[in-house]
Amino acid sequence: MDAKRLGIYLNDHHAGSVAGIELARRTESENHSNLVGHFLATLVPELREDQRMLEAVMGALELRRDPLKSRVAWVVEKAARLKLNGSWVRYSPLSRLVELEGLCTATEGRLSLWTTLARLQRKDTRLAPFDFESLIARGELQKAALQRLRARASDVAFADEPMAFGSGETPIASY
Repeated sequence: MDAKRLGIYLNDHHAGSVAGIELARRTESENHSNLVGHFLATLVPELREDQRMLEAVMGALELRRDPLKSRVAWVVEKAARLKLNGSWVRYSPLSRLVELEGLCTATEGRLSLWTTLARLQRKDTRLAPFDFESLIARGELQKAALQRLRARASDVAFADEPMAFGSGETPIASY
């Protein structure tokens, strides 16, 4: 196994986790009173748990974290907030949709990471203590919930008549 390439790969995923957590936190704060916020209140701690797991994997493999990549990812996530969303000063339904799409993409990335590490686990005994299969299963559930929220957000974003995202709908947080 090429340690240099694996180190780059895991550091890229760690940087992605930094940006993903920031995106999820911001989206949660903008949606605290609806289904998105309720779901993300559960998801954010799980994302932090996944990040700690990735850090533990890197430690077990004796790979150093690249703090520059993580800082750049944090800055890029903040800069991404400047995108036009149809409203200059406030959060819009389009903001919610684009952010949920970003979280869906990030979840696909995490699933790829855990799947890759599960494959490497067969060749490297240092990865034996990690339960990548449970991380994959949880990621699949998160992906399905995010996709349902994203679909609802697209309905709201492109409705002819203004409509609220609604807190009275069936909760998704119990995925």
